[in-house]
This record gives sequence, structure tokens and C-alpha cells, in this order.
Amino acid sequence: MHILISEFMDERAVALLRAQHEVVHDPKLVDDPARLRAEAASADAIIVRNRTQVRGDLLEALVRCRVVGRLGVGLDNIDVPGCEARGMRVIPATGANAQSVAEYVIAAALLLLRGAYQSTAAVAAGAWPRTALGNGREIGGRTLGLVGFGSIGQLTARLARGVGMSVVAHDPLMNAADSAFGEGGVRAVSLDELVATADVVSLHVPLLDSTRHLFDAQRLAAMRKGAVLVNSARGAVVDEAALATALRSGHLGGAALDVFEREPLPAGSVLVDCPNLLLTPHIAGVSVESNDRVSSLIAHQVIEALS
Repeated sequence: MHILISEFMDERAVALLRAQHEVVHDPKLVDDPARLRAEAASADAIIVRNRTQVRGDLLEALVRCRVVGRLGVGLDNIDVPGCEARGMRVIPATGANAQSVAEYVIAAALLLLRGAYQSTAAVAAGAWPRTALGNGREIGGRTLGLVGFGSIGQLTARLARGVGMSVVAHDPLMNAADSAFGEGGVRAVSLDELVATADVVSLHVPLLDSTRHLFDAQRLAAMRKGAVLVNSARGAVVDEAALATALRSGHLGGAALDVFEREPLPAGSVLVDCPNLLLTPHIAGVSVESNDRVSSLIAHQVIEALS
């Protein structure tokens, strides 16, 4: 069987695939659409991350493909109904990067609430901004609001409670009586209550018509003054222009964005020079350990699906 891997994958997992199948692995293939389509014609399986768009011309080119492995959990870059209509099984790496994302959320919240961890250059140069940086906030006793309470949200809640936070969550797909809330010491609330009461709001929802710009100007304005927003889900869940306005006005105390409406973030973005803003390049779920787990999981499941 022929397996095509268009983005980076842990080499040990690639070796596992090569032991049983013919493999083409080129992390730069995603940036060469013509070659990607040409290689796709002979692929029995394709493995992608979030940048490869398995739809349109590429989907049409996958004439032999039986399996689409996703090195991650989001599926908005994959035409799932189109794949399934062609008899292709779509396999996400559910749960394998949850620890990495959860740690990112807590680390971002700590950094933004305290506001004191970007003074290295000033202190090394002889400045002493002790007064300016002495009004940071502790995370203990704060409320974390989780929008979406799947496996990543549940693990984030556990870590948050470990640093002394109380946790509320909203998930329209879960009943408030679901045992996951009680077992995690989490209170299920409406989205409006969550937004109005949380000191840190963290997003864990897929990109759907119902979640596009879920956090628009009106919802951002409804957040507590000084609250912090963390988006490690999908960029378009947040209206970036409205977020920039909320940060510049001082209504929000900070934000961390790991995902964007357009990736890479284009030059001249409205987010340039926003205060109290942490930007990372879609790496919340990527760590040495999570890459190993994600890659290994997908390698084994693709092998099983092809057998």
C-alpha cells in the first residue's frame, strides 16, 4: 500500500509505517499543490495536519484513497462528508494532544494574569520596573470558564483546579446533569453566565456555522473587565478585529491566540501591536510528547485500517 504524508510526523511513527507500506513523507508537500495532487493519485492513505485541505481538487485526486489520518483533532480542513461518500475513513487523533493543549491554556492564563514575565530585557539593561509590574494577579481563586467540555476541556479543568481555580463550563452538546461535570468539580452554566463571571475564558469548540465569530464585539463586551481570553480551538471562533478593539480599550486584561482566521497570520493584521496579547503559531497541541502520541496513534490506526 502507498501512504502519503504531507506535513511533519514523528520519524519513529513514519518508520513504523515504512516497515509495512510504501511511504512518501515530505513536510513541505503541503506547500506544493501540484506535486501534492500528483502524489495523491497513487495514495491508498493520506496523513495530514491542519494545513492540508482534503477537499476540492485534492479530494478528487485521491482516487485510490481509503483512509485519511489527521494528526490532530480538528476536522475543518477535511471535507468529511465528501471523504465518506467516496468510502474513505477519516481518523482524528482524539485525545492524544489534550495534555499539551491543557498545559498551554493554564500557562497562558498564568502569564497574562501576572503580566510580569516579559521584563527580562528591561531588567538586564538596568531598569527596575518593580512598581509597574507589582500589580499582577494570582490565578488561585479565579474562575476559569470553558466553552466546550470535551476531553481537552475536561483535562484543562483538572489542571485549573490543581492551581486553585474554580471552573464553570458550557457545552451545548452535553446535558447539565452529565457526570463529567460533577466528577470534574465543574459547574455547568449557560454561555451568557460563563462570559459574565469567568476571569479566564478558554475556547474548546470546533469551527461550525454556529461557532463562527461566537466571540464577537457584543460577547467580548459582556466579559468581565480585565478578563483574559485564550483561544486554542479555531481562529474564526473569535472576531479578531473586535478582540483588538477590546484589548486596546483596556476592557480585556489580555488574550492568547494560538489560532487565526488566516494562517499564517498576514502582515498588517489588526492584531499587530495590541497590548497584553500573546500570539503563537498553532502549536498549543504540539509538544515533543504530544507529537509522539499523535503520530503513533495515527500510524497504528492507519495500518489497522489498511489491513
